[in-house]
Amino acid sequence: MKELTPREIVKELDKYIVGQERAKRAVAISLRNRWRRQQLSEELREEVMPNNIIMIGPTGVGKTEIARRLAFLANAPFIKVEASKFTEVGYVGRDVESMVRDLVDLAVAQVRKEMSQRVQEKATRQAEERILDILLPARPAVGPETSVEAGDGDSTREKLRVQLREGKLAKRPVEVEIPVQAFPMIEVFSPAGMEELGVNFQEMISGMMPKKTKRRKMSVEEAQRVLTQEESGKLVDMDEVIGEAVDRVENSGIVFLDEIDKITGEKVKTGPDVSREGVQRDLLPIVEGSNVMTKYGMVKTDHILFIAAGAFHTAKPSDLIPELQGRFPIRVELDSLTTEDFVRILTEPKNALVKQYTELLATEGIETSFSEDAVFAIAKTASLVNERTENIGARRLHTVMTALLDEYLFRAPDPKLKKLKITAEVVEKTLKQVVEDEDLSRYIL
Repeated sequence: MKELTPREIVKELDKYIVGQERAKRAVAISLRNRWRRQQLSEELREEVMPNNIIMIGPTGVGKTEIARRLAFLANAPFIKVEASKFTEVGYVGRDVESMVRDLVDLAVAQVRKEMSQRVQEKATRQAEERILDILLPARPAVGPETSVEAGDGDSTREKLRVQLREGKLAKRPVEVEIPVQAFPMIEVFSPAGMEELGVNFQEMISGMMPKKTKRRKMSVEEAQRVLTQEESGKLVDMDEVIGEAVDRVENSGIVFLDEIDKITGEKVKTGPDVSREGVQRDLLPIVEGSNVMTKYGMVKTDHILFIAAGAFHTAKPSDLIPELQGRFPIRVELDSLTTEDFVRILTEPKNALVKQYTELLATEGIETSFSEDAVFAIAKTASLVNERTENIGARRLHTVMTALLDEYLFRAPDPKLKKLKITAEVVEKTLKQVVEDEDLSRYIL
């Protein structure tokens, strides 16, 4: 993938996220700095730390979407975790190192998929040969007189190959020998923070078990799929996959720490609530840079990019412990969304809701159109409900659109409903009762 400049990154983010220019600019610079770091000498490269970011803003303004799209642009392993789900070491709950282990698992799956796609053509060819072997078993040679039959066999094999590729044999039943697990997977208990030991033990036990196969009846079409997958697994070098995955995590991994404001608080807590400062102190070494044991070996967190986010309604970033604050040098505040922003969100992004619902209804043969005043009425309704109830930002547009189109989505397909024109009158009439009845709007929207 081409390395994008900061301006190109912002341009790509603009396709999906309306407004929030400061946040886009900050993440674009952080992402480009990772590429810049890779161009340095090895000695200096290790000294350049990532520009971790704290994004401050209410829910539904684009914090998660910015981080997610950034990871996609960088083709980087990405994980979103809620900081409030972690607990201090010594208490029941997930330990902070688990997010690094989860990130590595995701990276391994991502790299394995990429490498499987590279060998797909070869795997398909090998699977094809195995199916032809099943359809036309080789005849044992018993003397010179069998040489003509072998030639006939080659001719028959090629004819079968043509039929196989044309799909003429797709429904034909065949018996395929496939590998199976000799014994059921053993559940291994391991305390919090030591999940990888349980997995390693399972893998060790599995490796000692004899490899078994079983014959299964299936169609040629299904056999092609099963055998291609099996051949692909043989062609992919898992050591190479793990090496590449760990390298990606260490040099381009992104961890999105949501609800960071939920772990700010007093130094001493009473009752069942765990010390929030304790969670911060557990997070600190991971963000500062440490080695985390995973089932794929040690993983360094020094150059993972951490993007933290929170609404900070009752707290502020300065309430975090000073050491953790110091590891998030970049702070950007995201703007609350206005009715005009909602209009743009409904129509401008590549994945705009108006486009989504138009295409969804088109699958049922319904040609749908939204007038400009209808889009404004939807945006205005979302803003109004956000003011009256809990402000959930752009997420409110999803609930408003679902309530607006509920009848048509339920009726479809309907031979009487071929064209659907959504106007401001339709929006106001459909949503009038919901908006006016505050209890109902709380329940529905």
